[in-house]
Amino acid sequence: MPVPLTLPQTEGVFSKQAHADFPLSPDGKPTYERELGQSGFSGLATHMHHTHAPTAWVDIAGAFRPRAFDVLKLERRSNDLARLIASELISPWVVPSFLTNQDVDIRFWHVTDSMKSLVRNADGDFLFFVHEGTGELFCDYGHMGMREGDYVVIPRGTQWRISITTRMKVLMIEAIDSHFELPDKGILGAHAIFDPAVLERPVINQSFKDQYDSQAHWDVYVKRRGDVSVISYAFNPLDAIGWHGTLMPVKLNWRNLRPVMSDRYHIPPSVHTVFVARNIVVTTFCPRPIESDPGALKVPFYHNNDDYDEFIFYHQWQFLSRDHIKPGMATLHPSGITHGPHPEGHLQ
Repeated sequence: MPVPLTLPQTEGVFSKQAHADFPLSPDGKPTYERELGQSGFSGLATHMHHTHAPTAWVDIAGAFRPRAFDVLKLERRSNDLARLIASELISPWVVPSFLTNQDVDIRFWHVTDSMKSLVRNADGDFLFFVHEGTGELFCDYGHMGMREGDYVVIPRGTQWRISITTRMKVLMIEAIDSHFELPDKGILGAHAIFDPAVLERPVINQSFKDQYDSQAHWDVYVKRRGDVSVISYAFNPLDAIGWHGTLMPVKLNWRNLRPVMSDRYHIPPSVHTVFVARNIVVTTFCPRPIESDPGALKVPFYHNNDDYDEFIFYHQWQFLSRDHIKPGMATLHPSGITHGPHPEGHLQ
C-alpha cells in the first residue's frame, strides 16, 4: 500500500535512519533506540533515543512480567478430560495448555507412541512445529511425512492421527476460531522468504491405502468450545479415494526459508513472517550473516509493540537478544512492557 509523502516530526537529539547511526547524548555517551509502533511493525512508529537501556528495570511486581519456560519439562498430561479420555490415550487433547488467550492456545506435545484413534479440532486451525523426531501424518487428505524442523498446518475440521517413527516433540499452536494463511509479502514479492511451491501436501499413496485396515472400530475425539466428544465408527473414516480443492494441510520446513538480509539495516521481525491468522503472526529467525555496516544495529531493537504479546520458542542455536537460553525453552514478552534484549536474570 502506498505511503503518503510526508516528513516525520522530530524533537531533540535523534537519528534520521531507524536502527542505525544512533546519536550520542549531550554528554557524549551512547544512546539506546526504542521503537513505539502500531499494527506490529507495519503501522505508525516513532523512534525514541534514551540514555539507559529500556529493559534495564530492577523489578516488575505481579504477574505482568517477561517469563522463561523450559518447555521440555512442562507437565505432559492434563486431568481435565479424564472422564472422556483413557489415561493411556495418545492424543493432543490430553496435553495441557501452557499459554492461552482469546485468539491462541499453545501446547507442547511429547508424542511417545503412535495414535490408535483420530482427532478433529472444530475450534480452529492447528499449526505444528516438530522440535524433535520423525513420524507420519494420516488425515482425510492422505499421507505426509513429518520430521524435525517441519511446520504443519492442519485446517479446522480435519480428521487426523500421527504414527511415529521416533518419539516426537511438537509445539502446537491453535488459531482459535481462525485460519492460518500465508502473509502478504508486499513489495518483496510472493516468492520472497519461501516460494509457495516448496509447500508440501498429503497424497493418497500406498502408505495411505495400507493404513485402511480391517479394524472394525475407530473413535474420533472432537474438540469443540474446549470440550471433547467421541464419535465412534464401525469402519476407518480415513477412506478417501480422491479429492480436489484449495483447502488442505501443508508442510514447510525451516530449511526452505531464505531470510531477507541487509548489510546496512537491521530488518524488523515481521519480514521473517511465515504464517498469519487472526491476531497471530508466526515468524522464523533462521541463521543469517550479521550486519556489517559500522552504524547498523546488530541485535533486535528495543520496541513497544503493544498490539501483540511476543512468544519465542528456541529450536536450535542461540538468539542474539537472549542469554542463558537453550533449545527447547520459550520466553513470553507481554505487551505493555518494552521488548528487546534483556539483561541477564531479567526473565523469570
